[in-house]
Amino acid sequence: MPTPDFFLEATKWMGLTTLALAALAALAFIPKLGIRFRLVGATGFCGVLTAGLFGLSFQPLMTTTIEGSIPYTTVFDSGAAQLVIAVPADITDVQLEATLQQAAINSFNPSQLSGGRSAMIRARTIVHRDPGISDLLYLGTVQPDTESDSGYRVALSRSDLAKARAALQNS
Repeated sequence: MPTPDFFLEATKWMGLTTLALAALAALAFIPKLGIRFRLVGATGFCGVLTAGLFGLSFQPLMTTTIEGSIPYTTVFDSGAAQLVIAVPADITDVQLEATLQQAAINSFNPSQLSGGRSAMIRARTIVHRDPGISDLLYLGTVQPDTESDSGYRVALSRSDLAKARAALQNS
């Protein structure tokens, strides 16, 4: 699978190709060659390809899977600094931590981490106490942390995890 570095290198070469075609198109206008408008079209197309390759050089195309994580659903994304994922109520501490790290790796990108905003992902579940009564429990959060070995700071809410387990046992 191509990496962002590959796309950045391809962007450089495609940009040079675009400039060469633009120069050739400009030169074709001097003697009024019949191919000049085709060269203008090819130059524009190469410009679009260059912009696309440049966009692909920002973020990896494939997602990362952390061992021990479970599938989650994104239920809220502010597009900036906050993301909320839904996890099942019977999740274990180890699974929750791995799932939060996976969500962080797959969701945090440089544009979300710039501007001094504190990006955060929260994991939540819904437990049903009684028929018709549901509680929304936030089980944990993950934030970028440059001092951590993994690059992320994971905080689990032990009290909400205990409430979720108790609700599952009572049902």
